[in-house]
Order: sequence, then structure tokens, then C-alpha cells
Amino acid sequence: MRTVYRVVALGIAIAVVLQVASIALAGFTVSKDAGDGAVIGADYSNFGQSYHSIAGTAIGLLALILLIVSFLTDVPRGRSLAGIVVGLVALQFALAVVSFGIPALGVLHGINGLAIAGVAGAAARRSTELSAQPAVNV
Repeated sequence: MRTVYRVVALGIAIAVVLQVASIALAGFTVSKDAGDGAVIGADYSNFGQSYHSIAGTAIGLLALILLIVSFLTDVPRGRSLAGIVVGLVALQFALAVVSFGIPALGVLHGINGLAIAGVAGAAARRSTELSAQPAVNV
């Protein structure tokens, strides 16, 4: 189960990197489309925005899977790190919702995303450490 824990934690970290890339793509696409004369309104969307939204939901599901797996493995501090990831992901969703009304809070959304990647990366690294529990010789 350590391998599953590590793969899911790394998946979260990599997914956050793709989130950063997709929102950059979205921003540059908006700029290009506006420059080309497109009307940017409530019904406007582009691939980067759509990907960012869908992948955010996938990260939420991966975080829940990581938490469940953390109870099935002996990764040192694995449960704590998985719980922190879930908490940060919940905060991320809340910041996303609030940031549409108060755009300046979007900065916190970006910083929190990086924190998710950092904690998920730390969780993946922890999965390679030896357990604090002594091995049982039978």
C-alpha cells in the first residue's frame, strides 16, 4: 500500500503543476482572444479554463483517495499529511468560489495550490522512509 500512497501523492503534486500550466494557458488565451476582437463575457470559456476546473475536481478525488489509503499503510505521518492535503484542497475549493466575488483573493488560491503540491510531495517522500514500528520476526 505504500506504493499506492506514493503514486497517489505524486499524482496530486503533478496534477497541481498541470493546474498552474492550464491557468497560465487560460490567461494567455483570454489575452489573445480579446486582442483578436473576441467578446470576453460570462459565456466565454477556453480550454485552459475548462481543464483547470475539471482537473481541480480530480485533485479533490485524489486527495480523498490518499486519505483512505493513509489508513491502510504504515507511512510515517502518512495520515497527518493526507489529512493536511485534504484540508488544503477543501480550502482551495472555498478560495476558488470566494475569489470570483473578490478577485484579489485569487492570489491566496494560487499560493494554496503550491502548498498542496508541497505537502503532497512531502507525503510521497515519506512513503519511502522506514516505518517507526519495529518489524516482527516470526
